Amino acid sequence: MAPLGDGVAPAAAAAPGLVVSFGEMLIDFVPDVAGVSLAESAGFVKAPGGAPANVACAVSKLGGSSAFVGKFGDDEFGHMLVEILKQNGVNAEGCLFDQHARTALAFVTLKSNGEREFMFYRNPSADMLLTEAELNLDLIRRARIFHYGSISLITEPCRSAHVAATRAAKAAGLLCSYDPNVRLPLWPSAQAARDGIMSIWKEADFIKVSDDEVAFLTQGDANDEKNVLSLWFEGLKLLIVTDGEKGCRYFTKDFKGSVPGYAVNTVDTTGAGDAFVGSLLLNVAKDDSIFYNEAKLREVLQFSNACGAICTTQKGAIPALPTTAAALELISKGSN
Repeated sequence: MAPLGDGVAPAAAAAPGLVVSFGEMLIDFVPDVAGVSLAESAGFVKAPGGAPANVACAVSKLGGSSAFVGKFGDDEFGHMLVEILKQNGVNAEGCLFDQHARTALAFVTLKSNGEREFMFYRNPSADMLLTEAELNLDLIRRARIFHYGSISLITEPCRSAHVAATRAAKAAGLLCSYDPNVRLPLWPSAQAARDGIMSIWKEADFIKVSDDEVAFLTQGDANDEKNVLSLWFEGLKLLIVTDGEKGCRYFTKDFKGSVPGYAVNTVDTTGAGDAFVGSLLLNVAKDDSIFYNEAKLREVLQFSNACGAICTTQKGAIPALPTTAAALELISKGSN
């Protein structure tokens, strides 16, 4: 296992369930002043990004056991990112370097309300070039949960690697977690994004989508439960819709409901959904009876809402990921 970073409890190495995150990790360049366009920005802060990597770091920071599987450019940024994973207590056995492609970059515009717009440099970046033959299937098979997004589905050979990794995870009895993380600029068209994202929809055991993603995927109102339930399928254990600071909605075969969120001073929403997902995965890895026990699920989602809220209170994703103590402190202050 990769060395645990400072501040990570040694118990994390022996946590009850390993969470393996698959996909992309990249460098986000974030303007040092919010509310200006990329062209207007005088300077940028360099920050590690990529939803699956953020989730792996979130799990580890909360005391869980996590690993990342993905490919990086054999360049300074790529080596920096893998070092950041290790410093955050993430097992980096599944990380590879490509000598012929660069690590992906994204320029992120922060609007005055903390929401973001993206401009990507990845044509092709190393993460897109991961092949099925390069997968560390042994690492994946040792896990309790296999987590992924949809960006790894956009182009070959990474798409085939993604499908093969999921197949191996399911064959080994892992729970499969899907957070589509829609990034429209990376897809050839909006319809290609919908088709690609839905092409693996029914492989997952549980899925987290944002309200915006429900609207995009269903082309309907995300507040209309009928549209949300059009995303349900037989065999799904849990569907969660995150509603920003309002909290989240949950749907299982036997029950449904909502859990309120937390009002905080939002600076940057980057990574909030990943903090939420990491917290959820940590708790599912410990005890998957939450799929069938509504009281337990609500408690877990309250904690996840707190983690997501805290992550918005400073810039960047990984630096802003909360500790368990910080989340519990916010919960003790009460919801909005």
